[in-house]
Amino acid sequence: MRRAAAMPSYLTRIHTADGVRTQRVDAPDAQSVAAALGVLPQHVLEVSELGASGLTGSAGFRARGARRLFSGGGKRFPLQLFSQELAVLLDAGIALLEALNTLREKESNEAVRQALDGVIQSVEQGQPLSAAMRQQPQAFDELVCAIVAANERTGQLSAALAQHSRYLAWVDGLRAKLLAACVYPVMLLGVGSAVILFLLLFVLPRFAGILDGLGNELPWASRVLIQFGQTAGAHPLMVLGGLALLAVAGLGLWRHAGLRQRLQAAVWTLPGLGPRLRVLALARLYRSLAMLLASGVPVLASLRIVQDVIAAPWRPAVAAAAAQIERGERLSEALEAQDLATPVARRMVRVGERSGEVAAMLDRAAAFHDEEAQRLTELLTRAINPALMLVMGVLIGGIIVLMYLPIFQLVEQVQ
Repeated sequence: MRRAAAMPSYLTRIHTADGVRTQRVDAPDAQSVAAALGVLPQHVLEVSELGASGLTGSAGFRARGARRLFSGGGKRFPLQLFSQELAVLLDAGIALLEALNTLREKESNEAVRQALDGVIQSVEQGQPLSAAMRQQPQAFDELVCAIVAANERTGQLSAALAQHSRYLAWVDGLRAKLLAACVYPVMLLGVGSAVILFLLLFVLPRFAGILDGLGNELPWASRVLIQFGQTAGAHPLMVLGGLALLAVAGLGLWRHAGLRQRLQAAVWTLPGLGPRLRVLALARLYRSLAMLLASGVPVLASLRIVQDVIAAPWRPAVAAAAAQIERGERLSEALEAQDLATPVARRMVRVGERSGEVAAMLDRAAAFHDEEAQRLTELLTRAINPALMLVMGVLIGGIIVLMYLPIFQLVEQVQ
């Protein structure tokens, strides 16, 4: 009985040459199960602690949502900074509870302080850090909780937190590059739309009064434009109200989850843009899996955690890959069957499965595809920006031509 208390029992499902096998094993913690069984960590599919209220396998590691916004203020919890600073403090030899109190004392944001207060209170009550973080889902996603749970008993918590910080810095850097590439198109659309509204609501009504006397002798397109100018000049508030209603309706449709997912899925099918977005999403998948596997999280639990991390169009494929792993198939086979493996990643994962270095190979595959972000940025600047300039030029130029065309026609009649 003493040994059972000191050495918990776990029910495991492992992948062997003969298929999937269920076995009971005694180990110090869930992360030591692979060593106790004498198998590679990636061959461990599920780990469930017997006689415990919480499972450390797929049920315990199942994702509950990624990086939710704070309910108050709309500001995200600075998870990347938290991981980085906590890793530095732990590396300096500061105890965990003292390090958490240090981070709490320097924080000025009230929502962040409340989240840290909850973590500190749970740790003071004797709960492990991972359990304390899971009680604050508005601040900590399942990815960081699983990494902390896998490393807090092995003495590698600071290294795991530093790796998680680098991962979030990579994600934020990738997002910043894409947003920077979208700034110019958004500014171009905004300025162009403002010029068009100025022409339609201010300039055109004045031209309409001048050219109204020409009657049916005007070109058809010019007559339609003048009629719109007269209406806009007589009821400018109605026109602006209609535009505002269209904007509100568009925002409401965008906030509809089903429609937004269909629009996002359509973007992924665009030629040129879609394949590059796919590679970036897969690079994030590989890097997330590499981080979890390196921390000792079983491969099946890792796939279920990253299901909420990867882009929405690929989540069903990740779920299907997890189901294949559960049936006993290899990770390389599952990724290839669900179209989640690039040619580079497919070969690297196969090499990693033979050498026992799947996590390192997945990380190398992600690094290989990092250059795709630069190619996508160049595509946005070289293709989309000129296309938007052409569209805006045609619209503004067309309005001006239609406005001046009756004047040119009148001059010809006078001559």
